[in-house]
Amino acid sequence: MTTSANAATLDDQALDILFRQARTNTAWLPKPVPDDLLHRIYDLAKMGPTSANSSPARFVFVRSEQAKARLLPAMAPLNVDKTRAAPVTVIVAYDLEFHEKLPRLFPHADMRSYFAGKPAFIQENAFRNGSLQGAYMIMAARALGLDCGPMSGFDAEKVNKEFFPDGKWKANFVCNLGYGEHSQLKPRSPRLEFSEACVLL
Repeated sequence: MTTSANAATLDDQALDILFRQARTNTAWLPKPVPDDLLHRIYDLAKMGPTSANSSPARFVFVRSEQAKARLLPAMAPLNVDKTRAAPVTVIVAYDLEFHEKLPRLFPHADMRSYFAGKPAFIQENAFRNGSLQGAYMIMAARALGLDCGPMSGFDAEKVNKEFFPDGKWKANFVCNLGYGEHSQLKPRSPRLEFSEACVLL
């Protein structure tokens, strides 16, 4: 890590790990991910900002063969084998009752009343902030030495029915975690240039 006049900045090695050399992995080494590492990932990810510290994301770490057998029928055909092989698959979900925890998470004001009885507003904020937290989880996993394989190719209705039958949590996306078999990676796909994706006003 290097420092500037204003703030500390990550060095090139750290930026490579988090961004430039990080890839979406689809093949996995048969190396388990220990529980304490999953705890450490969450302990980093939970520190990322959300609206009013609402923290609506919920993470289901699917590891056992029995749990994978419940998840695999919901995966798109191209995602079945990679999900079966991954040491861990995270169901990144969001809690539609997240506002009930706001008195503890945001004690400075009565934010619970902003959401209570407003299902569309709850859904919008839970999905937006839960998506942010899912991205924080990916970056935390990379920072702690894991490879990630986020996917949207799955049947959310099936996942919700199987894992969240009471309807309080909803699946957002899934993400495989583990140690990637990097020899199976294809060349990185191109990204848009600044001029194509950004506007300076």
